[in-house]
Amino acid sequence: MTIATGDKLPNATFRTKTSDGMNDLSTDDIFAGKTVVLFGVPGAFTPTCSMNHLPGFLDHNDEIRAKGVDEIAVVAVNDAFVMGAWEEAKAASGKILFLSDGNGEFIKAAGLDIDLSAGGLGTRSKRFSMIVRDGVVETLAIEDSPGQAEKTSAQNILDQL
Repeated sequence: MTIATGDKLPNATFRTKTSDGMNDLSTDDIFAGKTVVLFGVPGAFTPTCSMNHLPGFLDHNDEIRAKGVDEIAVVAVNDAFVMGAWEEAKAASGKILFLSDGNGEFIKAAGLDIDLSAGGLGTRSKRFSMIVRDGVVETLAIEDSPGQAEKTSAQNILDQL
């Protein structure tokens, strides 16, 4: 069952790549007592994710944070090394928190998984965006197709804030 507005996020552990190595962050570490914009992508470095979805959140980062957002985070079913390389390639350090859900445990628990095996990608995340306040989903948008980034765009998040 897909997570919905008003639901608490499932407990999970994410990995991030830092200059000191790997770091584990729990759902509570990221969301407890904070307002967070979380967006999910099918894969780091994939065309729509890299050329459309992520750039919007980089371009509108200051505007989103000015509306009371403590953190902007992106999650993908990729390992922390890939997510770290994507963060570096996009010069996004300090702007967006790149979360690895390498085994898709969070994505599956939230009901946001999609089978992209036909394209050789396996189980991935649906493209989504949400505003989360203190671990509770306040708004949620899910794209009908993983190749689109319209409903889940940074501009739509700004409009919702």
